[in-house]
Amino acid sequence: MAITEGGSLSHPFFYLCINGKFSKMYRTAALKALREKLSAMNVSAIIIPTNDPHFGEYTQDHYKVREWLSGFNGSAGTLVVTLKGAALWTDSRYFVQAASQLQGSEIKLMRMKMEGTPTIAQWILSQYPEGELVAIDHSLFSYSEYEQLCQELAPCKVQLIDDIFDDLWQDRPALKFNPVIWLDTKYTGEHAKSKHGRIVQALGLENCRFAYIVTMCDEVAWLCNIRGTDIEYNPLAQSYAIITNSAIHLFADLDSISEEVAGKLLNDNVELHPYSAFSKLLTELPAETVRVVSKGKITVRDFMALNVPGARFMDDPVLGGAVNYYKSIKNNWEQEGFCKAFLADGVAWCKVLKFIDDSLATGVQLTEWEIGEKFAQFRGENENYRGESFEPIVAFGQAGALPHYSATKENSQVIGTGNFLLMDTGAQYLFGTTDTTRTIPIGELKEQQRRHYTLVLKGMVRLSMARFPKNTRGAQLDILARGPLFNDAAMYFHGTGHGIGHYLCVHEGPQSIRMEENPVTLVPGMVMSNEPAVYVEGEYGIRTENVIMVQQWQFNKMNEFYSFRTLTNVPIDTTCVEWDLLDAQEQQWIKEYNAGVYKTIAPLLTEEEALWLKSKTL
Repeated sequence: MAITEGGSLSHPFFYLCINGKFSKMYRTAALKALREKLSAMNVSAIIIPTNDPHFGEYTQDHYKVREWLSGFNGSAGTLVVTLKGAALWTDSRYFVQAASQLQGSEIKLMRMKMEGTPTIAQWILSQYPEGELVAIDHSLFSYSEYEQLCQELAPCKVQLIDDIFDDLWQDRPALKFNPVIWLDTKYTGEHAKSKHGRIVQALGLENCRFAYIVTMCDEVAWLCNIRGTDIEYNPLAQSYAIITNSAIHLFADLDSISEEVAGKLLNDNVELHPYSAFSKLLTELPAETVRVVSKGKITVRDFMALNVPGARFMDDPVLGGAVNYYKSIKNNWEQEGFCKAFLADGVAWCKVLKFIDDSLATGVQLTEWEIGEKFAQFRGENENYRGESFEPIVAFGQAGALPHYSATKENSQVIGTGNFLLMDTGAQYLFGTTDTTRTIPIGELKEQQRRHYTLVLKGMVRLSMARFPKNTRGAQLDILARGPLFNDAAMYFHGTGHGIGHYLCVHEGPQSIRMEENPVTLVPGMVMSNEPAVYVEGEYGIRTENVIMVQQWQFNKMNEFYSFRTLTNVPIDTTCVEWDLLDAQEQQWIKEYNAGVYKTIAPLLTEEEALWLKSKTL
């Protein structure tokens, strides 16, 4: 660590680690330098989110200010630093991890949605009840968040500021732009020109001059049929788009677009602009142009750029956003691609599971990190593999109780016995994105462990077998997965199901299956996870996850009915299942599922691997 004359800190990711944690000295110095900066600005507090201007789940290192200051590297969290203190808010997935990574610092952990936890506004007001200035970076907060903060923080006032961390964070990683990739219609099944027409029709503005603002990188990627490698785990290019009556306007780093890709884009009615020109162009839109924008998906900076005198605004008329909604409904080509992806991934999973069995049977010690590396190795044997879709979660024993646990080469447990090994991993293939979790027993288990394993599996199976009418929301189905655990006075706090992108982000909306209400209904073509779980802190975690796709089932005079098609091709371990906790239909589903995995995957394995799979499924 070094502190320069200006009070800035060098080596942003030089953690000065002690057992993998930020040193207390480093964080104290960083917070001191920030407070000096705030004091010089006559500001008493600053709110630091996790996101970038595109509001994606993952960001480039350039935007990881919260991680740099706090040492907490979970994917969700908000840090607040005042002249008097500091606190970090995160959700239940990260309670244990955050407590560990914040240990030794002055930063208090605030457990979101837990009784007694104040909101960010309540905590700030407890320190400044008479009102002070609270700073937020206008390029990192949505306009709806800004409006809400202005109300909740009163009598404090929100001070909009530019990014101040270039001065404080010496050697801050630069924003990177890698080559933009064109994804052929043999994978996407639809030209950008066609997507443009569908969006225009959905807006109902064919006879009116409009500008539909697209800020999410995955929405831009789907809309323009492009992919990239700018953001870890997500095949995205750092980009914006504006849809007008006549064309799609793509804002990306022009040096990253080859002549060949540029030609394909131009032929598909996509006009190119520099990435840096986006905000300026918003200020130049004529006042009479209808601005179609979601306040929750546009930064304060960019919304204010649009809001010139006389400007006309219109909310996105489609629930979840027109682009986002149409992206979530996979066409026939995309559905076929998902099937190919889960076929390839099933092969890799079987190879990894056999490797684990063989290693443990012969007394070879395995670490969590080594197993995670094996997934990438075996997936890499497929020529269409393009990397992992998220950081692998391979957790033994009590580490499994951390939903987003991540082992490293330097900090990884040896696989022991008498407990569960939880593995949650996914991959990016040219034709689809995967996400699968399996929990396997190692050695003898206790009765409660077997019971919990069975109830989690029971919930997954019940949701898989669901039949439901058109216009059903995910919240109406969530109890199918949670019910078996509720009946045993157990539960999990995260969602049951999230949407999955087509060679895009492993988490996407607008649909979901969770306790919280979501007005978006499930329709055929939507691809989602199905992942009930239970976590016993300090002991074990269990999660069983398949990916399911909504499909048509029956149509009659009463209604149109849908069901789920399971896409995942990975065997379910039944050695610790308490069969008497399952009804006959659930038992049959599991047996037929495993038999189907064998029938599908065995022809793609070696003879030895196929024999292993047969022993696990038949």
